Amino acid sequence: MTSNPKNQKKNHIYIIKLLIVIGAFYFIYDRLANDKTLDWGKFGQLVEEKATFISIFILLLFSFANRYFEILKWQNLVKVIEPISIGESSKQVLGALTAGIFTPNGLGEYAGKALFFSKNETKKVIFLNLICNGIQMILSVVFGTIGLFILGYWKWSLAIIGLAIFLILFSFFTKKIKIKGHSIEKLIHKTNEIPKAIHNKNIGLAICRYLVFSHQYYFLFLLFGVDLPYVTLISSIAAVYFLASSLPSFQFLDFAVKGSVAIFFFGKLGVNDWIVVFISTLMWFLNVVLPVVIGSYFVLTFKKK
Repeated sequence: MTSNPKNQKKNHIYIIKLLIVIGAFYFIYDRLANDKTLDWGKFGQLVEEKATFISIFILLLFSFANRYFEILKWQNLVKVIEPISIGESSKQVLGALTAGIFTPNGLGEYAGKALFFSKNETKKVIFLNLICNGIQMILSVVFGTIGLFILGYWKWSLAIIGLAIFLILFSFFTKKIKIKGHSIEKLIHKTNEIPKAIHNKNIGLAICRYLVFSHQYYFLFLLFGVDLPYVTLISSIAAVYFLASSLPSFQFLDFAVKGSVAIFFFGKLGVNDWIVVFISTLMWFLNVVLPVVIGSYFVLTFKKK
């Protein structure tokens, strides 16, 4: 009796989806269970003291808004290929996040989104995702550089501005050079093919998203009793996000990378290291772990086009 090739293929796809979900949850558990910098007893005590229904609601609202703006960004960009609903955009964003959690710098997210479209649209989807993530990175650089300057790290700020100018000039003079058929000029041309209205909306949504997660970070510091001027605190948060985003890492290590950078900056401002570590962990839990839990459902129910 021969087995049906179609059934075999379905079984293989289901096993792959299951492995992605199991892998995502294993990495989350591993980070939380084996991180020696976290004193869970102290953390539990602090949560009991500070947590109220209103504070938890506000934090969850921040997390919802953070991902919602990302979902709106993707819905806005992907209309270049085909219009999709908010529900479909949610599936693609959260499912891709789950697939990319244990890949370097979330590279699996690019492949995850591409799977929702036909094979001949793969290059377009990857390019659009690059635009989607790229604007967020540019904002991190801009706000982070301003934050460093306000905090007095003006030499770092000038170095970043100098590097940016150098890269712009270098790109201008080498834009016609082709590597395997690709060039900066071709990339600019492809970017300009996207309607200006879509670019403007993408920038607006990216700014909204940046303000949401930076002020969620700010709210957590207030909740933990950190009493610093608003400008100092928000500038430090901007600097941490910029420098942490510049370092290569995995999504499941995100809180460790941001935590170590945050300890450097906030330690100089007199904030206790363990408070910084807990806040970084909470930010990771609220903005990565919770969306991955929802995204796991979309991975398991995913059907290839």
